[in-house]
Amino acid sequence: MIEESQKKRVVVVGAGWAGLGATYHLAKQGYDVTLLEAGPYPGGLVAGWKTGAGKSVEAGIHGFWYPYRNIFSLVNELGINPFTTWTRSSQYSPAGLEVTSPIFQDLPRLPAPLGTFLYTQFQRLPIADRLSALPLLYAVADFDNSDEAWRRYDFVTARELFKDFGVSARLYREAFEPMLLVGLFAPGEQCSAAATLGMLYFFILAHQPDFDVVWCRGTVGEKIFRPWVERIEKAGARVLPKHRVTDLIVGSNEHVKGVVCGDEVFDADAVVFAVGITGMQKIVSTSASLQSHEEFRNLSNLGAIDVLATRLWFDSKIDIPRPSNACFGFDATTGWTFFDLNALHDEYHHEPATVIEADFYHANQFVSMSDEEIIPKVQHYLETCVPGFREAKVIDSSVIRLPKAVTHFAPGSYRHMLPAKTSFENVFMSGDWIVNRHGSWSQEKAYVTGLEAANLVVSYLGEGTPTVILPVEEDEMHIQVARSLTQTVRNIGKSILPNFWLP
Repeated sequence: MIEESQKKRVVVVGAGWAGLGATYHLAKQGYDVTLLEAGPYPGGLVAGWKTGAGKSVEAGIHGFWYPYRNIFSLVNELGINPFTTWTRSSQYSPAGLEVTSPIFQDLPRLPAPLGTFLYTQFQRLPIADRLSALPLLYAVADFDNSDEAWRRYDFVTARELFKDFGVSARLYREAFEPMLLVGLFAPGEQCSAAATLGMLYFFILAHQPDFDVVWCRGTVGEKIFRPWVERIEKAGARVLPKHRVTDLIVGSNEHVKGVVCGDEVFDADAVVFAVGITGMQKIVSTSASLQSHEEFRNLSNLGAIDVLATRLWFDSKIDIPRPSNACFGFDATTGWTFFDLNALHDEYHHEPATVIEADFYHANQFVSMSDEEIIPKVQHYLETCVPGFREAKVIDSSVIRLPKAVTHFAPGSYRHMLPAKTSFENVFMSGDWIVNRHGSWSQEKAYVTGLEAANLVVSYLGEGTPTVILPVEEDEMHIQVARSLTQTVRNIGKSILPNFWLP
């Protein structure tokens, strides 16, 4: 074991999935790790908290999908059981029920994406519209998550992509755009085609079970982060909430020597940033050291999206067919989801009434509304989907406004996003918006990039062993063949055609 006085010091900034992941591994390797979190508790927006009345609330519900291999591995290592069983989901529009999804892993496995196509139960969408998606499979095969593929597709909007590949207007309106509104949190004309292809492939198209999901049986903070932080502190790391980073102290050769939090300075042999885009922009705005580097100044070109999270307690028991539900068509540029917490959360299993979480994404037109305006609107939307809400009364509620809370993968944003390595030799980046080649998305990607940053620290400081990061499941053979063919076609095209078309 390394002597206490000889331990290399690492400062991790941000205590979400990425920061906790980096801190945990580095602490296990014997480093002197300090984790700084600007908020009042670890976990950031994901964690959730208790109201003054002792009721649990969250900044939106987060699902854990079948391909979250590294998060599931972590949960097994921690020896905890935070998740529900695999759940079925539904999709609603103002016309009523539109789609129900089975538990895909329980059905005979078909070559991707055939199982997703055949087993999903569309109530109204004609087969001719669904078949119009077939040409899009060329783009799915062509997009291999490489840097070249990102640069090729990132300047195109998702709407342009679907239009160019002949997707019908109805399929786009009733299937693809709803996926974008709850997956990338923005309408198609505001989403990068590259991000769209990456997200759709990871969550839906790569393998039949990928859309299967479990949910936390309470807040993520209580069920996962609390036991995880206890394990992190037991490994020797310090977790310090209410510490907002304002600058770095930089020595010679672009080597960072310390992290500044107001009047405090934390000495560092290496630094890992693990905050979202908005948080990183705030740090850059106060840091002369970061502003002196173009890559950090360019972060001002990136954006984030508003979220509205509501929780409603009703006075009666309402029969809700499925616990998780996505909705579209209620507002042109906003997607929303609602969850039956009586079915999902332990604390509400025996509640005599109904508890619902309804979350709105790209909710910029809602965040300025008062609670008194928002709650009736949410109830009206709910009763459009499930008529039982019409007779129920709201007896308690929570409204959480989250301006600029989630990453906006806007067209053209890829060139401004940072890789894990920076121009500071000992500063590393992590988070769901960081450029990496793993192929995962959302919480899984944030956690994976935290592990990747930890491995870079281990390599840079030369002590300890890197952690093993589980790759995404390998492409099925026919997908590998299709990718090879599209690459061959592209290479032939480059060799015989003049290079004057825009990529």
